[in-house]
Amino acid sequence: MSLRPGRIYRDVPGQPYTRMSQKKDKDNYITGAPAPKISIFDMGAKEKDFDEKVVLTVEKECCIRSNALESARVAANSHLTKEVGREDYYMKIKPYPHHVLRHHPLAGVAQADRYYEGMRKPFGRSIGRAAIVDKNQEILEINTTEDNIQAAKKAAERAGMKIPVSFRVYVK
Repeated sequence: MSLRPGRIYRDVPGQPYTRMSQKKDKDNYITGAPAPKISIFDMGAKEKDFDEKVVLTVEKECCIRSNALESARVAANSHLTKEVGREDYYMKIKPYPHHVLRHHPLAGVAQADRYYEGMRKPFGRSIGRAAIVDKNQEILEINTTEDNIQAAKKAAERAGMKIPVSFRVYVK
């Protein structure tokens, strides 16, 4: 099954669906929720101190799927690696995808009413994860030297293209 469009899950839910546990009492917890697609949150020279900071923020609250966070990380990291090298930057992805996304597939074929119960129990099954972010929350932070600010800004802009809402890039 292919991914559904990101605009479907862009709006913030009323209540996040996050109860995950490995405990024996599974009545109140989600079982079988998929792991987030993003697994690496820190890249570059982690122990080095840098002078400048470039920050990517979102302009309104939204949900960002873990697929979008992973593609933003890959886009920014590949640009920075090509332009400045691995030892001249430190990049961090800030939000973690806790919210579990659900999908209730509807039967759209002829005679579906004979074997399908429609919206009788429309809870849906887990299909992915998303991070719920607030307005002006930092998504990506790139620490670098003064010489590499333009490359870091370009990398943050490339990462912002993968985010489902409008964004801003700041130099601090």
